[in-house]
Amino acid sequence: MERAREALRVEDDLDEAVERLPVRAHRAGEEASFYEGFALRGIRVERIQRGFLSCSFTVPPRLTDVKGQMAAGAIANLVDELGAAAFTSQGHHHIKVSVDMNIAFLSPAKLGDELEIRSRVLGHKGGYSGTHVLLRNKTTGQVIAEGRHSLFGNLKSKI
Repeated sequence: MERAREALRVEDDLDEAVERLPVRAHRAGEEASFYEGFALRGIRVERIQRGFLSCSFTVPPRLTDVKGQMAAGAIANLVDELGAAAFTSQGHHHIKVSVDMNIAFLSPAKLGDELEIRSRVLGHKGGYSGTHVLLRNKTTGQVIAEGRHSLFGNLKSKI
């Protein structure tokens, strides 16, 4: 346990530097979240249309493990956030909650790899919505991960 604590310990000066990082909320009227800024910083939206978005993302050091590969939790976070973003692109403003995610991790993404991430809404049934998120290495075309994400909540639309 002590070895684990030591491995996860952040030096005081680095801890203070992290606390000073500017992080903006990605939803209007909400307080900024360090977690969202940390995990999502660097995503570039290339195309967005109703129920679909395509993004690119270069794997940064902060989201890699000791082997220099993108951490599974970082990939899961992208499936969660970009699945919800595809839902929002349909004009739905009521935030849903994630109820289920299924992710197939097919090949590693390494530090510096540029990823293409495509997210689309599969459909709605009652209060449930389903999305599909595909992460692919932009250079090689190799699929990194494929996720299905289920959300639940009201379908109120702005459009």
